Amino acid sequence: MSTRPPRWHQFPVPQDSLADRLRTLRRRWRLIVRLSISTSVAFGVATTLLGHQQAFFAPIAAVIVIIAGAGQRSRTTLELVVGVAVGVLVGELLILSIGRGTWQIALVVALTVAISTLVGIKGLALTQAANSAVLLAAVLPVAGGGNPALTRFLDALVGGACGLAMVLLLPRNPVRDINQPVQRLLDQLADLLERTAQAMRTGDAALADIVLGQARAAQPLVDAVSATALNVEEIARMSPMRWGQRAELQRFVGSVHDLDNALRDARVLARRVSAMLRHGESAPVLMATAVEQLARAVRIYADDLASRDDFVEAREAVIEAARTAITCLSGAMTINAAAIGAQVRSLAADLLAASGVTRDEMGDLLDFG
Repeated sequence: MSTRPPRWHQFPVPQDSLADRLRTLRRRWRLIVRLSISTSVAFGVATTLLGHQQAFFAPIAAVIVIIAGAGQRSRTTLELVVGVAVGVLVGELLILSIGRGTWQIALVVALTVAISTLVGIKGLALTQAANSAVLLAAVLPVAGGGNPALTRFLDALVGGACGLAMVLLLPRNPVRDINQPVQRLLDQLADLLERTAQAMRTGDAALADIVLGQARAAQPLVDAVSATALNVEEIARMSPMRWGQRAELQRFVGSVHDLDNALRDARVLARRVSAMLRHGESAPVLMATAVEQLARAVRIYADDLASRDDFVEAREAVIEAARTAITCLSGAMTINAAAIGAQVRSLAADLLAASGVTRDEMGDLLDFG
């Protein structure tokens, strides 16, 4: 009989400590304030101003918009507000037609989940939609409370509007939100360049293939950074609380497109190095040095970006890397070596553009003829 321990003994599920939970709680202070204020205001407006006696959909809609709309663009969040309200209206009209009861709950919940799935709602938002469907079908409207379809539609609209207002009045920090993924992207780019240089120095074709795979796998990170950039731009534009950060935010957002190009160039560079090493060619010694200089420039740029410093040192490192790559090419260079030198220069151009250098200035800086 085997004495091997069960699989769950080999892979224990990590448990969060109390300190981890406290840190998570501190990070969620904004969410807690948003939820508490928006739900109370929505309920107060629906009951006091509109005179609704069963205004439970107002705070529910506020919760859905704040949680499901987190990280979404403003248009998507606005569509969520309208979608929740219209969904409540349609659901209530359906129930008015078929009545309330056991099989009606089953039908309404099934239709709600199916339609929500088709329109892309998932996670907690899907849970909230199903909960709303249950409330629609199970809670009888009070006598003399008016048309339940209209009152509950208005409640959901009020709650959604309150949730959206809290998102704008108490927004996340857009600079911090974009800084974190950009720093991860820069760190990954620097790692790719360092390992590419290592493969050239050691002639390790297997390592070059690994680096190429990592470079290809990094594209989803770039796509996520681009989506975050669009989101934080809208926050800084729409929320009065963040107008003062728009200039600072532009440092990050303005560099995203150029960093995307830089990562693509790093992928092409890795592919060229892999092809060169597979064919038994040796890279010029100084070419590996040039790639290492690029990696160093990326790390300097990351530090400058985070500390709001000028990019003078990073630009100097980039220019030196491009100069090294171009001048180390000998008259007997191979096609792969020439292509690698060209990619280093292209990478240098992208990094200079990310630091604010214009295309006209770039021609002078990278002209080593």
